[in-house]
Amino acid sequence: MRASVSDQIQHFEVNAFTIPTETPESDGTAEWASTTLVLVRLRAQGSSGLGYSYAHECCAPFIRKTLFPILRGKGIFDVALLWREMNIAARNFGRNGIPSSAIAAVDAALWDLKARVVGISAVKLMGAVRENIPVYGSGGFTSYSEDQLCRQLEGWAAEDISMVKMKIGREPPKDASRVAAARHAIGGETGLFVDANGAYTVKESLEKSGFFEEQNVTWFEEPVSAENLPGLQFIREHTQLEIAAGEYNYDLRQARAMCEAASVDVLQADATRCGVTGFLQMAALCEAFEMPLSAHAAPAIHAHLCCAVNRARHVEYFFDHVRIEQMLFEGATIRHEHGRLRPDPASPGWGLEFKTKEAAKFLVNI
Repeated sequence: MRASVSDQIQHFEVNAFTIPTETPESDGTAEWASTTLVLVRLRAQGSSGLGYSYAHECCAPFIRKTLFPILRGKGIFDVALLWREMNIAARNFGRNGIPSSAIAAVDAALWDLKARVVGISAVKLMGAVRENIPVYGSGGFTSYSEDQLCRQLEGWAAEDISMVKMKIGREPPKDASRVAAARHAIGGETGLFVDANGAYTVKESLEKSGFFEEQNVTWFEEPVSAENLPGLQFIREHTQLEIAAGEYNYDLRQARAMCEAASVDVLQADATRCGVTGFLQMAALCEAFEMPLSAHAAPAIHAHLCCAVNRARHVEYFFDHVRIEQMLFEGATIRHEHGRLRPDPASPGWGLEFKTKEAAKFLVNI
């Protein structure tokens, strides 16, 4: 379906930027020293839309060679059509993983462009159900000393963030001490979440959960691999903690399988992996299963999405992504106010403007 010339997307651009972390970081199963942001910019009718994903730099040539040709001749309002065609184009490359993250960046740019052409914010375009959404401070990396861990979590609590999350699982014998130190640092009123990133076995998870309950931990994220749906379901049945997973669900089928297996209390979704369109699909799935939804990382985009979907509970205020988004974007939806994100209804699209000059030193030549 070819759009009229005036409605056609006229400009395509993709770049990758790799930003070093402040210090080496790790969780229960991975270590990293940098984060890469893949940025897509589209232009039509004098407006420019941007989208991004946190993924490997190889997304950029995939976008340029495989996805941009699909957009040629298509209209700015053909988001659903382009979502379908991009997914078809990715089939022979393995839909999940890199192709999905690449599609997500383009999809976010399409939603931003559509909103900017209309002249309204993304949350207004989707239809707001609330004005703001709570965040939880997220970091507490296993590479941190106990002092570093406590300073970070205590700092978020002092900023009126009512929930914080820490990483566990790299050295399981140390987890009890670290969790106890975190609870002491933040006091009894601030919610404490733990995230093992799939590092534990089922038995380890059940062994640890009793102590976590004593420390008033309420959220246990990926105690075992998110692919181990029977294991998650078994843990969920044998603990009082809320079991959460889903950040690695790249499509609706994976999310549906997780819900049908009754393996989580809270479904997570990440629009930089499943796409804005996919996130909205997963939000509808949560409606069907009467399940809460939590957004994983990327707070600048998820602030809009979670103010537009009924089942959203909160947005992860992830340390790395908050730092990068504040560094590379101008925009009203990045900084929290009293523990909540409030998208600016007067700013078009995502409300973000990319700081090209500041980002130049992080550009990856691909």
